[in-house]
Amino acid sequence: MTSLQLLSERSATAHLSTGAHYSLYSRLLRGQAAAERDNVRDFLQEQLEIAKTLPSNLPADLNDLSTWVASNSHAVAERYRVYLEERRAGGPRQFFTNKAHALYFLQSVAPSKLVDGAWLYGTVKHAEDWRYHGLIRTYLEELGDGEPALNHVVLYRNLLTEHDCAPIAPLDDALYLQGAIQLGLGHLSDEFLPEVLGYNLGYEQLPLHLLITAFELSELGIDPYYFTLHVTIDNASSGHAQKAVQAVLDLLPNDDSKDEFLKRLRAGYLLNDLGIGSTDIVRAFDLEEEVVSMLETKSTFGQHMHSDYCRLEGRTINDWLATPGQSRQLLSALEDRGWIKRNQDPQDSRFWQLIDGPGAVMFGVFSGYEMQLLKDWIAGDWQASEQSNPFRTRFRRRHVGSNDAPQPRNASSLPFEKLVELIAPDAHPTPEGLAATRIYARQLAQGSLTR
Repeated sequence: MTSLQLLSERSATAHLSTGAHYSLYSRLLRGQAAAERDNVRDFLQEQLEIAKTLPSNLPADLNDLSTWVASNSHAVAERYRVYLEERRAGGPRQFFTNKAHALYFLQSVAPSKLVDGAWLYGTVKHAEDWRYHGLIRTYLEELGDGEPALNHVVLYRNLLTEHDCAPIAPLDDALYLQGAIQLGLGHLSDEFLPEVLGYNLGYEQLPLHLLITAFELSELGIDPYYFTLHVTIDNASSGHAQKAVQAVLDLLPNDDSKDEFLKRLRAGYLLNDLGIGSTDIVRAFDLEEEVVSMLETKSTFGQHMHSDYCRLEGRTINDWLATPGQSRQLLSALEDRGWIKRNQDPQDSRFWQLIDGPGAVMFGVFSGYEMQLLKDWIAGDWQASEQSNPFRTRFRRRHVGSNDAPQPRNASSLPFEKLVELIAPDAHPTPEGLAATRIYARQLAQGSLTR
């Protein structure tokens, strides 16, 4: 069992059966929202009951929201300033101990990142109501206004692909909780409007972990653009954070339902605190545990693939792999035999030479993420001779124009209902969805969207 699985058992937030969050998440991403409405409603109500028990830091008077947002932003900026000063003074990274740790994080947060903005999807049906326009603009910006190189889900998919760390099998079920919440709110936003407003208000606040994540990813040679993009668009002065405040004020009722609306809004805000957060994921990483867990999974597929000529401790490799729970002992045997030389350059280890490079006997057996786990575990305390400068800029972004995403023929003639369907969370990253997003965004700006 991995360290994250142990963490998720301790932080369980619902009484659903094993795999229920992943199952609901997957069905909603397969376009089954209409058939799942009752299940989604029950799921959201269950999560809201849990959220109501949590402490809240929202101001009592919503007229103070803008000041509250600005105060939070200034506090985060100050803490980040301290972090940077510590790094300039030679302090170590605070999040990622190595590149494998960073890839583990990217993989673990993928269920939420691959539905980025989904909680606001239902607002796009209200294009004729000016009070929704800030929410709709936020959703469209999460979709990059239809530009593939700015669409957040496309960006994140490309990041996972670049480092070959996309989840191959379902992750721990707790990691799908937030994604399921976001999808559920998006598909039932008319029923849960106060909760959507509250959730959006909380999600669009700039967190310290986002800034540190972006800085340390760059330091480790991983393009941080997906994360730095959120730093800019979520700003408190004119970005998503301020739009979230204005939407609350615009849609707040002035009749007898106001108090109940506010209670529901506060519960929606607290939905952000359910499940396993980014800093929890960072802390959960244990390199050796992840290596052992990965090898245990691999052993199922490799137990009949090796020759009987090679033996360790008198046992064939097939025998080692055929016996569950032996991966840690196998690693020790490889060390004792000298096939793995810990705390040295991995290139010095015969085992690494077998799996790395196009001429390696086991080339392609391990994914990029699995290779990085092994590489960092073998390297241990060994450090490359050239120390990197964490403040050196490593990545440049090219200008993205609309010509990068050609518009399908007759796309501009799509009716409103079809546009809404194509910019749903399960469809907007596709070529058709991207084209529909561009059309919707243009017509919203022109005031020509009609049902």
